[in-house]
Amino acid sequence: MLDHLGEIALYSFATIAGIQICYYLFIFSRLAFYRKKFDPDQSPEQKFSVIICAKDEELNLQRNLPGVLQQRYHDHLKPEYEVIVVNDNSEDESRYYLQSIEPGYPHYRTIEIKQPAKFIPGKKFPLSMGLRGAIHDNILLTDADCKPGSTYWLSLMSQGFTENKEIVLGYGAYHKKPGFLNKVIRYETFFSAMQFLSFAMSGMAYMGVGRNLAYKKELFYRHKGFTSHQHLAGGDDDLFVNTAATRKNVSVVIDKKAFTYSEPKNSWSSWFRQKTRHMTTGKHYKFGHKFVLGIFSLTHFLFYPALILALFTTTPPILWYVLGVFGFKLLVQSVITWSAMRKLDEKDLFVYSWFMDIFMLFYYIIFTPALMVKSKNRW
Repeated sequence: MLDHLGEIALYSFATIAGIQICYYLFIFSRLAFYRKKFDPDQSPEQKFSVIICAKDEELNLQRNLPGVLQQRYHDHLKPEYEVIVVNDNSEDESRYYLQSIEPGYPHYRTIEIKQPAKFIPGKKFPLSMGLRGAIHDNILLTDADCKPGSTYWLSLMSQGFTENKEIVLGYGAYHKKPGFLNKVIRYETFFSAMQFLSFAMSGMAYMGVGRNLAYKKELFYRHKGFTSHQHLAGGDDDLFVNTAATRKNVSVVIDKKAFTYSEPKNSWSSWFRQKTRHMTTGKHYKFGHKFVLGIFSLTHFLFYPALILALFTTTPPILWYVLGVFGFKLLVQSVITWSAMRKLDEKDLFVYSWFMDIFMLFYYIIFTPALMVKSKNRW
């Protein structure tokens, strides 16, 4: 009876591990072995409108806005881009700071919103106003708390608009700081990015992050903006990409100089609220996307329980098959994770990667219920 149970445990574990290995070999390897190179000094071929929505973000604007305004994206010293800050009903001194810097930057302007949109929660209304006011068709989005990784950020992101591409996905990282919470936040961000960037390179783009996302204004209006999900507070980035992306109209830009960097949360409770708010939009993804993501998450969640069950119910020689499957999965995952971390400049996290992989078991337990929670109507 025990031998029979051991065989069932082995086959179950091998199936779960095999599915995980397939995801790493055929999907996540796209990011790990990404080879495309970009020229940061390439002259601008198209004009851009950079849009930042801000609500009570005076200090973040003071820290980060100059980096957006001073991009090396010009022809004959004339900026080939505009920067629009949409100040959404801020109650701090943002308006006065934004007014004070206007004389020094002719390619910059502010849109003031003084009345809230009652039936459009979150930042979808201010973002729509920014898009409506944008002069150029190429739109690059970031947040007030984000700082470009270099003065070549815009130039590099613009190079994603090749052929018939209408959406460009970038990486929005978090600043490296001491402490376990920072490592958890950065690992979870990396883990999420490894998935959505790899799937995009596989022709199945299902999301992007508004900290570093570009698309065509014409695409936005073709899909009637945020109409299909304007009742939700979130989704101005991931749900729009989920709706508008096709197998051929999305590109990815991976270059350290094209990343943006944000300040991470400094308490577990604030990070928990942030992640809960973000995850409430996942249930609105297309069925196919939810299916492939669900299979990966389910097998990822079951992997360690299945491993423990197999170890305690099998005897030699079956036990050696269990250890062999585990070793092969460990090797494949380690190689691809290390390579992907190098691409996203997160390689310092590799020494924690297996601990974090086990930690994700608790992540699923804690945050999966957020998929059932109704989104709150706030930023």
